[in-house]
Amino acid sequence: MTILFLFVLLFVLMLIGVPVAISLGLSSALTIAFFSPDSPRSLAIKMFETSEHTTFLAIPFFLIAGAFMTTGGVAQRLIDFANACVGHIRGGLAIGSVLACMLFAALSGSSPATVAAVGSIAIAGMVKSGYTKEFGAGIICNAGTLGILIPPSIVMVVYAAATEQSVGKMFMAGVIPGVLLGIALMVAIYIVARVKKLPAQPRVSVKEWMGAFRRALWGLLLMVIILGGIYTGMYTPTEAAAVAAVYSMFVALFIYKDMRIREFSKVMLESGKMTVMLMFIIANAMLFAHVLTTEQIPQSIASWVSSMGFSPWMFLVIVNIVLLIAGSFMEPSAVILILAPIFFPIAMELGIDPIHLGIIMVVNMEIGLITPPVGLNLFVTSAVTGMPITNTIKAALPWLMILLVFLILITYIPVISLGLPQFLGMM
Repeated sequence: MTILFLFVLLFVLMLIGVPVAISLGLSSALTIAFFSPDSPRSLAIKMFETSEHTTFLAIPFFLIAGAFMTTGGVAQRLIDFANACVGHIRGGLAIGSVLACMLFAALSGSSPATVAAVGSIAIAGMVKSGYTKEFGAGIICNAGTLGILIPPSIVMVVYAAATEQSVGKMFMAGVIPGVLLGIALMVAIYIVARVKKLPAQPRVSVKEWMGAFRRALWGLLLMVIILGGIYTGMYTPTEAAAVAAVYSMFVALFIYKDMRIREFSKVMLESGKMTVMLMFIIANAMLFAHVLTTEQIPQSIASWVSSMGFSPWMFLVIVNIVLLIAGSFMEPSAVILILAPIFFPIAMELGIDPIHLGIIMVVNMEIGLITPPVGLNLFVTSAVTGMPITNTIKAALPWLMILLVFLILITYIPVISLGLPQFLGMM
């Protein structure tokens, strides 16, 4: 009865238009009030404890770093460098845009930010070179999802905090999958480009390539600072986020000088607004997870799954179906916070590695970002290109098949996710 009341109330509130964060908090509070001997005061204590979770400090810092990198000219320099590397290949501008998304994803930790920063420049460049706007929009909308798979990733930080796993392990586990998905998109673009005879750019000279590399170097160094520092043990992922924020501010204001000092407060204000929104969702989702835990709901579901005799592969099929549906209607962090506490104990019972489960959940959230009706990347791409949302959906969906095939590979070949952390001795 408790489980039924909690989930029915949650979905009813969301269906009538109540914001996700309030729906989570209100359904949790009412469940405690009506069905639990636990005191309602525990909800206030839990919300306060959430604000003290040091892992969540990485979120505002990565948002600040991404904001400075987006507002400054880093995206343009990364696109120029990517085009210098692969622009001479047929379909090279589109392939270069995917590479630019991969590079920017390693700086921002956010898919919508990656789409906005790279798409606002790359799509216009592709159209000028003879590509259709729909083709460019579809590419960027899908490649932008790498923002939450290639570390650093805000969604990975949320999963690690919700399941008490290592953020560093999650980051390293995302490297190989992120690179493989980027390569898969590039190969698909190259095949389409050969069939449709899309244009290629002139091959750049070594001097021009070096110039593009030199201009992009300060942005590229941020990847080394974040991942290198975490791997060498110089600092924790949360400390790496703080270093990234300070470094990004320094580069934008004093190295590239794309921003004026007076724009500093605007960037900080926008980052603050985004942080408050995410943390409000997280705090209420942690209340929801608290109710699940106190009422032993995940353990009950895990026992039921065990009694049904589900094998690991059958459980992962169910996980993917549920996540694909949830990701189409909700923001990724909210989905992770609601479903990770439920899936996690069942996965442990079946012997599924928690880091592997985390990457599976992140890839599902990637697909949710480009799946109507609430795919964030679809709306960002529509805003960047000026295309109607229906046209944006049509442009993005053909490339979705690549992500679905990739999801199957990630789900049933754990070494793709776990190979690098194991090689580095982190597991």
